[in-house]
Amino acid sequence: MRVRRTRRAVAAALAVAVIGLAGTACSQDSPTAAAQPAVESADHTAVLAELPASVDGPRIVVGQPEAPHTVTVFVDPRCSYCAKFEAAAGKVLAEQAAAGKVRVEYVIASFLDARTGGTASARAANALRASAEAGPGAFATYQATLFASQPSGESKDGYSVDHLLGIADRVPGLRGAAFDKAVREDAYKDWVASSEKAFEDAGVGGTPTVLVDGRPLPAGNGLYDAARFSEALRDAGV
Repeated sequence: MRVRRTRRAVAAALAVAVIGLAGTACSQDSPTAAAQPAVESADHTAVLAELPASVDGPRIVVGQPEAPHTVTVFVDPRCSYCAKFEAAAGKVLAEQAAAGKVRVEYVIASFLDARTGGTASARAANALRASAEAGPGAFATYQATLFASQPSGESKDGYSVDHLLGIADRVPGLRGAAFDKAVREDAYKDWVASSEKAFEDAGVGGTPTVLVDGRPLPAGNGLYDAARFSEALRDAGV
């Protein structure tokens, strides 16, 4: 049964959780560096390819709607710690979603644009939103591939249109007139703004942050280790 909490209570709990993660998450003090874009494939595409995705307001939901637990994940495409999270914990979540144990709600933030300049996070978030229209597996695979191909250092010049389309080339069936147009014309900019607002309203001070059934997951550095993240999920009742 999904836990319901007030926004104030969740924000207060998140504030404590984020303080504990200050040294291991993207926050207002994260460094920047020059971008070195490359395209790399995720290594768990067989699981990702089967995962349905749907848009629920400012969130993208992966997995079956009737799953008994909801895991909410706050990420920013430029956040280097989010890329580490996806490479480890993301695999666990994909497997749990494929098994019908969880549905994963992604809130895609773009706060790093405001902190360091540029619009790289917003461009990437727009492309992620566009991928959710392309059928089962497209969003999950594109997101994992996007983080695997993240430009180094949260660069404001990263995730160019050509880079985002090149990443999409690694996702079977994603490239096409509709997706390419959405990426080139920033078709989902209003949705990107609403997702950033949802991130801000949640009281999250950094990314990645994970909630399980509405409660912060106190995983610490376990967010970046598959075995420890699995253990944290079990401790949370998943």
